[in-house]
Amino acid sequence: MILIHFWRFMSFEKRLQELGLEIPALPQPVANYVPGLEAQGLLYISGQGPRNSEGQFIQGIVGQTLTVEEAYQLARQTGLFLLSVAKHQLGSLDRIERIVKLVAFVRCGTDFMQQPQVANGVSDLLGEVFGERGKHARSAVGVAALPGGMCFEAELILQVCSD
Repeated sequence: MILIHFWRFMSFEKRLQELGLEIPALPQPVANYVPGLEAQGLLYISGQGPRNSEGQFIQGIVGQTLTVEEAYQLARQTGLFLLSVAKHQLGSLDRIERIVKLVAFVRCGTDFMQQPQVANGVSDLLGEVFGERGKHARSAVGVAALPGGMCFEAELILQVCSD
């Protein structure tokens, strides 16, 4: 009960700073869509993937050219891009009531079965930042290809505080 109370009043942006994490610049869409859309108390965040310092998608195939640990770290980085969209759309991460649903896509071969371990990169980040309010429903899916050759992509649904 005390833990829930603590997370209820903590600034999520301050928590990111305490973790030594920075929200990256807002990623620009690569096609005809918006990065996020708020509707009926929910924020739907379009798929994001890991990027290098030049803003290009990090490519690879998990289990072949990337290890599970490397992909986990890239998924974690993707979580920061998802939060970048949330901050841009909402003005502050403190408007997030809870994380509702994460959908993760892992580019991998047909014999790779560790998609959940890769998706944990985003899930663990959300738990560290949002505590109990970061626990979410999730799907982790293996795919043969992703846009731009990305190794990982994730989309997120958030419940927004009604103010």
